[in-house]
Amino acid sequence: MMTDPIADMLTRIRNGAQARKESVAMPSSRLKVQIAELLKKEGFIRDYTVKPDGVRSTLVIHLKYAPSGESVIQHIERVSKPGRRIYAPVEKLRPIRRGLGTAIVSTPQGLLPDRECRKRRIGGEVICIVW
Repeated sequence: MMTDPIADMLTRIRNGAQARKESVAMPSSRLKVQIAELLKKEGFIRDYTVKPDGVRSTLVIHLKYAPSGESVIQHIERVSKPGRRIYAPVEKLRPIRRGLGTAIVSTPQGLLPDRECRKRRIGGEVICIVW
């Protein structure tokens, strides 16, 4: 049994980007698909697909690289962990890397990037930060 599947997802993305892989695969869940959707909207990944395998399904994330071959994701880090949850009110949500990065926040209105949280004036649990 895995204690933190989100940290596993982020580690697979980080390792795949460092190894210059075109895509990385992992077990799928609704939360992982929502995180992948946000990463796609924010421009950190090319695309993602969910492949059904009977009872289970697999999430395949297609990584994105600059024309120079450098990975678009420079840093991806889990903030709130199962052993220590990190919640932030809207006043504490500051731009990541002066707006070049993003924080993914779990709010009562669903998963949102920090930019959208500040716009809607809501806080929540900071899942991860990416730049």
